[in-house]
Amino acid sequence: MSKKNTHKETVVTPEKVYDFCSKKRLILGVVIAVLVVCLAGAIIRGIHLAIEFKGGTLITYTYQGDINTNDVASNVKDIIGTPVVVRTGESLDSGGKQITISFTSDEGLTADRQTELTSSLREKFPDNDLVIYDSNDVSPSSGREFLLKCFIAVLFAAFIVIIYIAIRFKNIGGWSAGVCSIFALCLDILVAFTTTIVCGFNIDSNIVAVILTILGYSINNTIVIYDRIRENRKLMPKASLNELINVSCTQSLTRSVRTSITTIGTMLIVTIVVKVTGYDSLLSFSVPLMMGLISGTFSSLFVAPVTWSWLKNRKAKKAKEAKSSK
Repeated sequence: MSKKNTHKETVVTPEKVYDFCSKKRLILGVVIAVLVVCLAGAIIRGIHLAIEFKGGTLITYTYQGDINTNDVASNVKDIIGTPVVVRTGESLDSGGKQITISFTSDEGLTADRQTELTSSLREKFPDNDLVIYDSNDVSPSSGREFLLKCFIAVLFAAFIVIIYIAIRFKNIGGWSAGVCSIFALCLDILVAFTTTIVCGFNIDSNIVAVILTILGYSINNTIVIYDRIRENRKLMPKASLNELINVSCTQSLTRSVRTSITTIGTMLIVTIVVKVTGYDSLLSFSVPLMMGLISGTFSSLFVAPVTWSWLKNRKAKKAKEAKSSK
């Protein structure tokens, strides 16, 4: 390690300082690639809103023996004419077997259609003793209201983050740092959303939980980088902003990678366990979160500080040009 001395303190810099600030094209390429994949996924796979966002019907039956969920889904789809999601589980009250059928619709399911559906399922699966346990309709207006509330919650959280960073790092240009951290966060959310689309998962309440989790993780990593830049500013007063960012990101690289490996590894294990045990409904949480955490590691080291550097240098260049033109 090499050492640089100031009047009262010593800053320790790595033997090799990586040039993070020169990776602007890499960052732009990653952002464009994610956007292209997201658009391609939306066109090819489509965007599937879950019941809580779009509205629809959820019917639960109790049953005996073993039942083929694919056959149930095919039978229900023939009757109602829309794609359905079928999941099996157990009742928390009795411990008996349950099968839940859900599908999106604008009008819900009338009593006559529900009777027709139940009769058809009993006729198709006579050995399973199907008995209706619960039935609920979610109106489209309720779904839109829930989606709006989730969107407002995310916007409010982002606004609070900008204010917090602006106040905490006001000595190094807090407002611009806060805006750049939100830009990096948008990339992480886009990666999680793209993963959801490409994997064919429904857009449901799980994606809201994923976004809020990524928000906390990514912002925490970014604040660590900013804090390191602020400390190095005191220890390296003559260094340029690019030099400060390169040194600070290099110093934080090992810590960020180790933390990310631990967190992402945990989510990978959860994903494997969920897939093996058959609880596929949790995959729409674990897989997008895992990809979002990977993006969060990249964005906290590259996107947020490098974008902030570009913004500050561009502003300084304009100010210098305006001053020289007078």
